Amino acid sequence: MQQTSADVRGRFSFEAMRRVVVTGLGAITPVGNDVPTMWQHLVEGRSGIARITAFDPTPFASQIAGEVKDFDPAACLSAKEVRRTERFVQFAVAAAKQAVGDSGLNLAQGDPFRVGAWIGCGIGSIGLVERQQEVLASKGPQKLSPFLIPMMISNMASGQVAIVLGIKGPNCCTTSACASGAHGIGEAFRIVQRGDADVMFGGGTESCITPLAVGGFCALMALSRRNDQPTQASRPFDKARDGFVIGEGAGVVVLEELEHAKRRGATIYAEMVGYGRTADAYHMTAPDPDGAGAAGAMAAALQDATLNGEQVSYINAHGTSTELNDKIETLAIKRVFKDHAKRAPISSTKSMMGHLIGAAGAVEGIISCLAIRHGTIPPTMNYEHPDPECDLDYVPNHARKLLVDVALSNSLGFGGHNATLAFRAFRG
Repeated sequence: MQQTSADVRGRFSFEAMRRVVVTGLGAITPVGNDVPTMWQHLVEGRSGIARITAFDPTPFASQIAGEVKDFDPAACLSAKEVRRTERFVQFAVAAAKQAVGDSGLNLAQGDPFRVGAWIGCGIGSIGLVERQQEVLASKGPQKLSPFLIPMMISNMASGQVAIVLGIKGPNCCTTSACASGAHGIGEAFRIVQRGDADVMFGGGTESCITPLAVGGFCALMALSRRNDQPTQASRPFDKARDGFVIGEGAGVVVLEELEHAKRRGATIYAEMVGYGRTADAYHMTAPDPDGAGAAGAMAAALQDATLNGEQVSYINAHGTSTELNDKIETLAIKRVFKDHAKRAPISSTKSMMGHLIGAAGAVEGIISCLAIRHGTIPPTMNYEHPDPECDLDYVPNHARKLLVDVALSNSLGFGGHNATLAFRAFRG
């Protein structure tokens, strides 16, 4: 028998399902290495996409990316830790430290076993694998780094966040491709909601702008080839879209049980009220053509939050700028929201940052909370040519002032992984 979100909730009394609020935000992105800078640039429509600098991209069909700029890992890690961690781990630690500072939490007080972390990562350190393969080929196995395995594995971001912050509660990593960061926030939400922890750091991280990864995505014909116009290359829902732009970064939120947050006088950005996740069960890379999986995740998040579609003020779309994703996500939104689909503002911030893979859902969850906080919807940039199959309100090219009460954030990943996060303005 099929199980629904309502079935899961039915195992608990509503009194037992604790309320969860967002009290801290941290982000490392191609449009800013802190949350205020990121938000300002997104609202202004400023792009962080440019020609790749991490390596010479000349031989590649796609030569552009949303790279994180001017990032100094020594600002958040010791010299030894910097040497023994890869870039995706460093991003996660930096974002988590920002989130702690923003939240005002004093992690030295209280029970460390009541604070945990769930940081998703889609790929991990493919760059280290490339470099160590060269060592293996040229110098033999005896010259491989003893830190190859612990530096490479995706879960090390969540583990290192715990080590640096001294938190000993639930700790895990979701690896679900482009849905990893959203799953990281969603599963952290469930842990606090159930009472298994009082505070969780939820999010995602990624850094895979490397020759092998870019070459692999090029081989899939997934990346934009608009190399001569990098800032215009990511154009979600636009008829002239030709693929996504790879990006990197991290996003981490502090999720806190409401009474715990109130007792310490925390600033509350929003309340997290729903989480839905489904599988397409269709194809390795292509989404289900009828949008059932994505629609199911949105419907589950609404049901979990006891909301109806008419109450949704804003949808932060997965919106990758690929032919299939954008039209099928549009179809899924129509399936769930019916007539309200035409009225609900939708935007894809990937138009400015590129696709941050395992970090995308986490950063976009943060953006959804900021839309609620500031009453502003960031735009979908580069929307110039309407597509008859993408005919909704994508907030084209200019931010929009609007009171946002409920925001959804969609993440859809290779393998058919779908996740939707639901946030609501906090009402006390």
